[in-house]
Amino acid sequence: MNFFDKLNGAIARNQSLLFVGLDPNVEMLPSRYYPPGDIDSITNILWDWLQVIISQTADQVCAYKPTLGFYQALGIHGLELLQLTLAAIPADIPIILDAKHSDINTSTIFAKTVFEQWQVDAITVSPYAGQDHVAPFLVYPDKAVFVLCRTSNPAAIALQEYPTTESPLYLQVVKEAKNWATPEQLGLEVGTTSPEVLARIREVAPERVILARSIWSEGSNLSNILTAGLNVNGDGLLIPVPQDMLGSDNLSEQIQSLNQEINQTRNKIIEDASTCSVWLPNVCLVNQHPYLDLILQLYDIGCIMFGEFVQASGATFPYYIDLRKIISNPQIFHQILNAYADVLKDLKFDRIAGIPYGSLPTATGLSLRLNRPMIFPRKEVKAHGSRRVIEGNFEPGETVVVVDDILISGKSAMEGAEKLKSAGLKVNDIVVFMDHEQGVKDRLRANGYRAIAILTISEITQTLYEAGRINEEQYRAFDEV
Repeated sequence: MNFFDKLNGAIARNQSLLFVGLDPNVEMLPSRYYPPGDIDSITNILWDWLQVIISQTADQVCAYKPTLGFYQALGIHGLELLQLTLAAIPADIPIILDAKHSDINTSTIFAKTVFEQWQVDAITVSPYAGQDHVAPFLVYPDKAVFVLCRTSNPAAIALQEYPTTESPLYLQVVKEAKNWATPEQLGLEVGTTSPEVLARIREVAPERVILARSIWSEGSNLSNILTAGLNVNGDGLLIPVPQDMLGSDNLSEQIQSLNQEINQTRNKIIEDASTCSVWLPNVCLVNQHPYLDLILQLYDIGCIMFGEFVQASGATFPYYIDLRKIISNPQIFHQILNAYADVLKDLKFDRIAGIPYGSLPTATGLSLRLNRPMIFPRKEVKAHGSRRVIEGNFEPGETVVVVDDILISGKSAMEGAEKLKSAGLKVNDIVVFMDHEQGVKDRLRANGYRAIAILTISEITQTLYEAGRINEEQYRAFDEV
């Protein structure tokens, strides 16, 4: 079961959006426990406390979040305590490891450790190194990452609100991180006491799960926080159990009361959202293209644009295709995955390989949809760390289907395929969403690859012209390409 389904299952089962920070913090240890002595007695006492917390909250929360730093601070005894804690958490409740991982050199090996050995379901990461750092964690399609986009400490304002409060860095992190992975695989970590901050992030990322932090401050209004952070379905916001509550004698009763308060606000939001926006094609064509609705929707949300656009090759085209927006629109993304799946079901392959970075979310979605493992060739091989050319697990001799978004020159797809072949893998097919045409398929065929496109640029422009979305001048401009 993937993280998203596991999380939603726990939310529905326990009727809770609360998560518990399982942190062996000596400073937070309730006074009723024995005073800590040597390192063995400290870890034993902390273990007793953590067990009590788990036993009293397992049927009232949706996730647990151990903070790695607290365990590391206790040395080898702390790592042993972490293993005990992870094993004590019920299997049907997801574990989010709060690591704030930020080292690109160790991301591959660390992802393997936390996801394969420790079997956690999600991890928090720092965004500063960009998608290159996060990508090794995304190779695991049943796991998830939460990208830290804002913290609540006052000293961070100078960075996070830069350059202006109207266009702060933290919102740019949100906008960029949305392009890295699907909503099922990538959420946002937000530390704030401000409902306004949560509302701005929710507006930019309505489809993302937000892991809230630091919301409990003197004078804070829980109802305002919930109204700002919850989505229109009354979810999408994970709320921390207050730390001082974890030391109380009646923890279970207090969490039950907090759940009731939260669910009252959730129910009101759900009731108020009695209407929803529905996209309609508003056209009826005699010879209707099988992907008519999808083409029109891509145009309407700005994935297909017309004008003069300089491509990476230096050539100027009368259009620009930006498919990165689809992962923020679940309805369209679902349709695109279905279109890819219709092609892939007739092909023979062992693994799916996405081409960095644009097609990685699509490859992840297809891996989940078809239950086929995913790998990807690195865009560039680092001179440090493991120096791996291919991320993910595979065996030489396996057949890999390459998934890309757009064929313009075919260069990136062929470079990725060659890296896969250099590792002993077989590549026969390259499946893309859109073919620019201009003989690109022939070029790939000459290099030993069969290219399969769901749509061609001529099909897209013809459909948009017939539907009245583009005028004759825009349509004729393609004859000059």
